[in-house]
Amino acid sequence: MNHKAGFVNIIGNPNVGKSTLMNALVGEKLSIITSKAQTTRHRIMGIVNDDDYQIVFSDLPGILKPNYKLQEKMLNFIGEALKDADVFLYMVEVGETRYNEEVLNKILKSKKPVIVVINKIDLSSQEEVQKQMQHWSDLFKESEVIPVSALSGFNLIKVKNLIVDLLPENPPYYPKDELTDKHLRFFVAEIIREKILLNFKQEVPYSVEVVVDQYKEEPEITRIYAYIYVSRESQKMIILGKQGKAIKKLGTEARLDIEKFIGQKVYLDLTVKVLKDWRDNDRQLKRLGYEI
Repeated sequence: MNHKAGFVNIIGNPNVGKSTLMNALVGEKLSIITSKAQTTRHRIMGIVNDDDYQIVFSDLPGILKPNYKLQEKMLNFIGEALKDADVFLYMVEVGETRYNEEVLNKILKSKKPVIVVINKIDLSSQEEVQKQMQHWSDLFKESEVIPVSALSGFNLIKVKNLIVDLLPENPPYYPKDELTDKHLRFFVAEIIREKILLNFKQEVPYSVEVVVDQYKEEPEITRIYAYIYVSRESQKMIILGKQGKAIKKLGTEARLDIEKFIGQKVYLDLTVKVLKDWRDNDRQLKRLGYEI
């Protein structure tokens, strides 16, 4: 049998479970998962390899109306993904009927195969799920609509098998032992950012960017020095916390997860810096990796 390979891009509104789905399909935690919307900021690729196929998944930021330049850059990643997909996984959650007309039209115009995935079906009745399947079948007339639970793994094998059927014949795009196109530093920064999302409320997590400045591997320990950039002095005080308690808790939680991820003892040094209004500054956004 000839080898199949292709790019499968996961598209949907914020918080429908795109990261949970990709992590489940890849079998590794590559994307941050929290209950907060807009957790994914970059385009993160997860690679699934088998003897006769390679699936390159892209977990993308949710579709939203941009309020500042960072969100415009996030939408650029979606724009790129609309151009290079071999298969689209269009993801919605149970009870959801709204969609972005522009994105929907671009997907339909591309004439690329689409699989519609309705997630979180464990939170609904069978009758509701049937109604929803009909709604999305009417919009995507050529596509299969599959109800799933990304969290419990229900129907994910069906999704994966259908993807393999739809993939074009190609040699692999990446070495077969690779799981992702991102470096370790990227995932370390994402783990720290995930802890910030879980530990702090309201606007603070969305005003934060994490950059790993140094990553030194020694035989017994990996030493990591990272900056947490915030937009305002008041946010810096929140992250540090009273007598530095908040950053200490954050650092411990992040370090334990990083140790699990890389399989080695870690020394983690976190420094909080104010980078005024970085989310609306083109130069800073470029420096922080938001240019395509």
